[in-house]
Order: sequence, then C-alpha cells, then structure tokens
Amino acid sequence: MRIIDVKTFVLKQPTGPSAPAYGGESRADAERPDPGYFTRPPWRSLYSARMETLLVRLTTDDGHQGWGEALAPVAPEVVGAIVDRMLGPWLTGRDPRAVRPLWDAMRDLMRERGHLTGHQADAMAALDIALWDLLGRVTGLPVAQLLGGAYRTEIPAYVSGLAEPTDELRAALAARLAAEGATTVKLAAGHGVEADLATYDAVAAAAPGVRIALDAHWVYSLADALRLGRELDRRGALFFEAPIAPEDIEGHRELAGRIATPVAVGECLRNRYEFRDWITRRALRVAQPDVARTGLTEAAAVAAIADAHHVPVAHHHSVGLGVSLAAGLHASAAAADCPFFEYQPGPLPYAQRILRTPITAGPAGFVLPEGPGLGIEIDTETVERLAEES
Repeated sequence: MRIIDVKTFVLKQPTGPSAPAYGGESRADAERPDPGYFTRPPWRSLYSARMETLLVRLTTDDGHQGWGEALAPVAPEVVGAIVDRMLGPWLTGRDPRAVRPLWDAMRDLMRERGHLTGHQADAMAALDIALWDLLGRVTGLPVAQLLGGAYRTEIPAYVSGLAEPTDELRAALAARLAAEGATTVKLAAGHGVEADLATYDAVAAAAPGVRIALDAHWVYSLADALRLGRELDRRGALFFEAPIAPEDIEGHRELAGRIATPVAVGECLRNRYEFRDWITRRALRVAQPDVARTGLTEAAAVAAIADAHHVPVAHHHSVGLGVSLAAGLHASAAAADCPFFEYQPGPLPYAQRILRTPITAGPAGFVLPEGPGLGIEIDTETVERLAEES
C-alpha cells in the first residue's frame, strides 16, 4: 500500500454579522464586504471574519482515503503551501500504515531550522491526523482504539466564550445553557481584573450550579494575574487559562504556585518537548493541546507526559471543522485523565456542514463518533464546493 495523492482544501467560509469568533462577543466587523483580518483588543492575536481552515485528504493506490485538518484560523493557504510543496511530495509513494515513523521523519525534515512549531507543525498535524484516519479505515478500527483504547465514549464539555456583548446578556445565555444541560462554561476574559470579576459574578448569579473558568488570552502581567487568580480562588473557579504572555514559562510557574485555581495552558504549544518543559516546571496544572496543531501522535505523547505528572488533559478546540473536532474527541477518549473538551457553539454548525452525519454534540458534551478511523464521513462535494468558493 502506497500513498498516491495528497490533496489540500483551503476553506474560508463567510460567517455573517452575528456569528462570534472564538471566545468573544458578536462581531460587527463581519458586516463589512471584505473585512479581512483584524485584532480584537485587548487580545493581541489576529482574527478573521471568516471560518478559515485547511483540510487534507490522503489517497492510497488501493483506494483508501484519510482526512486531516490543521487549525489555521488565519492564512490557511500558508499551511497548504507547506503540504503541497514539501510534505505532500515527501509522503507520496510511502506506506501510510507506518504512522509514527512517518511522523518522526516529517519532524526531522525541518527540525534543525526551528520548524517544530508554527505553520510547519500545523501542516504536520493535518497530515498526521489523516494518517491515523487512514490507518483506522484500513484496519477497520476507531482511532481511539488504535491509540490504546477509549476510557470513555461520552465526553463532557465546557461551553466556551458566552459570545454576547454585555454581562447581562452573558448571564442570560449562561442560564439558558444550564437549562440545556451545560455544567461548565469558560468566559472570554482579559478586559481588566474588575471587569472580568464582574462578568464572573454575573454569570455565577444567573447559573448557580455551573462551574466557571476564565480565559485571559495572554493579556495580563504577573501582578494582575495574581490579583485576579486570588479572587478566582475565593470564587472556586474551575481553571484560569492563558493568564500571561505565552513565552513566560517562569511567570506561569510562579502564578501556578501561588494560587489554588489551576493554571491551564496549551493552545500555543505544538509538541511533547514544549509540554514537557511546562509540565516538569509545574507551570501549568491543566494541559490543553489542540490536536489540529499537535497531531494525534504528539497529542498522545503529551497525554502520557501529563499523566506521569498527574496533570489532567483538556484538549483545546477552536474554529476547526468536523475533522479536527472528531480527532480531538478521539484523543480525549484515549486520554486517561480528561475531564472535558471545549464546546464551541458558534463554529459547530460550520464544523458539521462538511459531514454526511453530524457528530452528536451539545452544551453537556459529545458522543465519540463510531466507525473506523475518525468515525466520520466527509461530504466531499461540499468540501470541494467550499474550497472553490474560497
């Protein structure tokens, strides 16, 4: 068996003026004819008004196919170019069943040039997911079983963002989600210590049985993160995500050692080596790898390192479509200590759009897709049409 074709699909789906981007308020920027990319202060990251991603399809000489996806919320064509020009041609002609050796070899292609992270890692993640999906389809086994077996087939969720512009509306949304079965929500924070606490308190009052986490999107100084963290301790917060600059491991270590609320980090990290440094230095207490940035091979390695240090894994999930969603669920099912997975109500309809049968998902959690590989069937015609429109 040999790979004979590696095909990329760059997708940029319009979302409309009311659709929220990850973790935030409804976005007026999308009302412009072509809003392009923009920042959303106080957060520093670049965002798109569209749902942007890269899908990859591998085809073998005997007709088997596997699908992968990179988390590429901006400039997915950059990741696609790496697959088209470098990794895809290198994979062509190789036996796709050697998933781990192929991963190691792809990593080695650019490691001495510093490309274990960034767009190169995103491209490798998409191909790695596709290889695991392909292996599952060849063997007839689900990816979670290939990874060692599923600890769970129902995966609890936390609802991410509460995408409303005011605390009053966020509180009302939290109450509605609680009525629909949500047990945990994560607030899009970083607006200032007092403002974040006001949001927290409004949501807690409206949905008293719901656990609350905060995502500060890396904006705080250590001093302000400590001040906010101590207030979160008093309120019994679930976790405090991305509190200070992502390159400041020592700052996170100090913060994690001085507050009781678990510090959660991971979406900025790409491989086991980065996670090893954070975990062994006790700079995080919840690990959040995103499978569409790490690949399934590295996600499993990260979970093993975390498990050895008694650190739970809660996989990050952002604006990915059905492929990365399914991959994240299989990784979550195969991780020993995985309390929940991120539920994004805004992107979910776009994620399901490319699937012939939708993934069972709701504010309370997910059901692991059944069947070989990732357990999903891609609507190829829809993917091709969306890629053409993009």
